[in-house]
Amino acid sequence: MKKKVLILTMLVAIMVFGCSRANSNFDDEYSKTSYYGGVMPMRVMMESADMSFNDAAVMHDRMRREDSGGSEAAFLNNDERKLIKRAYIRIRVENLVAADASLSDLMSKYGAYSASTEAEENSRNYSLRVPAPQYENFLAEMDGMGRLIRRSESTDDVTLHYYDLEGRLEMKRALLRTFQSYLTRARTIEEILSVEARIAELQYDIEGTGVQLRHLTNRIEYATIDLNLLGPVTATQNKNQTLAERISQLFGNFGNFLSTILVIFLGFIIFGVPIIIVILALFWVLFGRIGLMRKLWGLIGNRKT
Repeated sequence: MKKKVLILTMLVAIMVFGCSRANSNFDDEYSKTSYYGGVMPMRVMMESADMSFNDAAVMHDRMRREDSGGSEAAFLNNDERKLIKRAYIRIRVENLVAADASLSDLMSKYGAYSASTEAEENSRNYSLRVPAPQYENFLAEMDGMGRLIRRSESTDDVTLHYYDLEGRLEMKRALLRTFQSYLTRARTIEEILSVEARIAELQYDIEGTGVQLRHLTNRIEYATIDLNLLGPVTATQNKNQTLAERISQLFGNFGNFLSTILVIFLGFIIFGVPIIIVILALFWVLFGRIGLMRKLWGLIGNRKT
């Protein structure tokens, strides 16, 4: 009997030790990397965020790839990469009105729009937003609008930044759900206030990260084309003047001179004469026949004597 009990005890000990070791290895395997100060072990992630095993594994693997310093990019093909495309085009056209109409038809065809438009006497400036899948086709058709003067293109790969924002947003939402579940189990006022403060902080962070992600997504989904349309070259006006044109210009300049003198003279009459009259009247009252100042000095002198 004692022998059977001993054997049973040994079997139970082996099973407990084996399970604890397996669990320890399980946690160690998923806690070797770090994510902004420490990747949450998958078991803790499942318990705190109330996730299934598959969801926690997907999120944890993504976090490990993001923290590996760019190794995630190796797993992505060209269709999964997040690219921001931009082009600068300068074209000279024979008719700006016709070019505007052609550009409007082109934007309608490809679902593009103009974020800003600037019109000058002989040029137009546009900041066009074109759906990324139609970017190459849009540029190809735009080449036929006129004579190309300049064209430059750039592509910015923001794949890692995009998935970083997306992963952080998912993690913060999972933590928000966790703290919201804690709120129902809080018993004291201090616990309730602490959890609500953390919920408010997470909601603020989620909103800020969401704005960044939406802005980045918009730049990815819509390429930017800075278009400068130049009108036809105009003839210069520096031709030699005839004698009649020179005489006409001379009399015109003389007329401008006379008009300037007339304005100065009228200004003097309107403003200068009244000022002079006021000054003379003050002098006559203070130092002239009335001599108020002279009489005042006389009174002061008599008192001293």
